[in-house]
Amino acid sequence: MFKIIFSSKRSKARIGRLKTPSGEVETPVFLPIATFGNVRGISFEALKKIGYQMILANTYHLYLRPGIEVIKKFKGLKNFSGWDGPILTDSGGFQIFSLKKTKIFDEGVEFYDEIEGKRHQFSPEKSIEIQLELKSDVLMVLDCFFGWPYQKKEIERAVSLTTFWAQRSKKFFEKKVKGKKRPLIFGIIQGGIYKDLREKSLKELLEIGFDGYALGGFGVGESERKMFKVIDFLTSKMPLEKPRYLMGIGWPDQILKAIKKGIDIFDCVIPTRHARHGQLFLSSQKFGWKTINILNSKYKKDKRPPDPKCSCFLCQNFSRAFLHHLFKVKDPFGIFLATFHNLHFYFQFLEKIKKAIKSGRL
Repeated sequence: MFKIIFSSKRSKARIGRLKTPSGEVETPVFLPIATFGNVRGISFEALKKIGYQMILANTYHLYLRPGIEVIKKFKGLKNFSGWDGPILTDSGGFQIFSLKKTKIFDEGVEFYDEIEGKRHQFSPEKSIEIQLELKSDVLMVLDCFFGWPYQKKEIERAVSLTTFWAQRSKKFFEKKVKGKKRPLIFGIIQGGIYKDLREKSLKELLEIGFDGYALGGFGVGESERKMFKVIDFLTSKMPLEKPRYLMGIGWPDQILKAIKKGIDIFDCVIPTRHARHGQLFLSSQKFGWKTINILNSKYKKDKRPPDPKCSCFLCQNFSRAFLHHLFKVKDPFGIFLATFHNLHFYFQFLEKIKKAIKSGRL
């Protein structure tokens, strides 16, 4: 299921192999976001050409559109979308709790779909049931959290509900899933910036028992310094033999810091969302990076490739001037090229980190 194949002697960083029903994935790994079953701005063929093996799909959005009944007719998201590699699905918790008019009960949550104007209810069991219908390879339990600023009493309640829902999720999962080639199920550690509550959440989830453990509720407004203090504290107490997933945190320097603290899995909208707005990631010395906005007028006649050090399809074939032109005339090919480049940058960034781990330089 998960095997560590190399551990750094200079940090908590490690290289592992995550075995899923749809294939193995080497970690540390970054998962492109396929909100509605596809990664916006790029094809699955292009993703595979870059080297990506696994994507993240969104339970909440797929539940609303096209609806689980549609996906059931295709016997899963892979047949519906055409992606044949491993898929991790989130529980829908982040989207639900970021909506207005969400009501939290012991039984689950009730939320308002602002697009269709309807109210829906999610229980821990329903979230798992939807993910099983999607034929996900890695399922996430429904969790509870609050955005910053928050009170400790709020986070105490979130931890209690997360544990209660995790117990129900695991029980429902075991009832529904039989056989050796089963999907994996991850618990989500909550507790905000409070180390005692994070430790409590971890301990309770370990007692339930999951295939992996995610760190949720970060990146909601707390300082980065506080976030990494808690991450460092948690990873020193998490089991070595289980994969660790930091949810939704994805600037390159954050990924590097988190890997050095023992994190294995990442996801974030940053590379694809920034690409759609003309923001390109460029490499610099060692693990450095910067961004440029290709919409700036100074690139109108720039003959240079977007990143002279990059080997991606965009940088090997096109100039900054041409990409600037595509964005100005709103040609979708520009978004494809920028998305390809940014995801290529992220993939190569992690490859560089893995080489540094193996050589003892990290």
